[in-house]
Amino acid sequence: MPSIHLVIIGDEILSGRRADKHFEFARDLLAERNLSLASVRYVGDDTTELVQTLKESFARTHAITFVFGGIGATPDDKTRQAAAVALGVPLVRHSQGVAEIEAQFGADAYPIRVRMADFPEGASLIPNPVNRVSGFSIRGHYFMPGFPQMSWPMMRWVLDTYYADLIGVHQQVASILVQGQSESLWVDWMEQFEQRFPQLKIYSLPHLGEDGSRHIELGCVGEATLAQAGFAELLAEAGRREATFSILVE
Repeated sequence: MPSIHLVIIGDEILSGRRADKHFEFARDLLAERNLSLASVRYVGDDTTELVQTLKESFARTHAITFVFGGIGATPDDKTRQAAAVALGVPLVRHSQGVAEIEAQFGADAYPIRVRMADFPEGASLIPNPVNRVSGFSIRGHYFMPGFPQMSWPMMRWVLDTYYADLIGVHQQVASILVQGQSESLWVDWMEQFEQRFPQLKIYSLPHLGEDGSRHIELGCVGEATLAQAGFAELLAEAGRREATFSILVE
């Protein structure tokens, strides 16, 4: 199963002038296929930072990366250029990308809009259902506009076209809330749990009550049968410790 990543680009996201909505959409879209994200990275419009981010991303093996933003034609849109630099290939004008822009805008495609058909050499098109200004894909990376109305159906198209058979295993979450204890008391047991159940993720989330009391949400995540077995171990350990707890998700 390849790891799946997001790169979300734009100074307006980092400054707060625009709220990011891509993360929530992508997370939920992937969940429909029992898939999940391995990482999300936010980057501004600085070329140096973009190039470095994309170099690191292209260096991953067995990974899928969706990149949102920065593929327009204005001076602050630098993603296409940064991708070419990161890959060490020239930026070339894609003939089919030009044809799509011309079909949408006619003579108004020139001299500016046609620049949005300049992609790293070897790129393929991602069709844009809104205005026919294509995104592009290369080396397991899928570059789309920052506009959700365009990029969200484009991401769905990528998954349906290239990864229709990529369906993950349903992940079950099981957890309890332990009253009046801190995480440090459970660290040794959690380490032992990881050794016994290497295919499960064990987690702890501390909670601080208004009165200063400490509580912990302890849980495990994984394939249903394994998660149930791991949860049984967690319940048994809570019982051995005579801990006061309530079941959150079973």
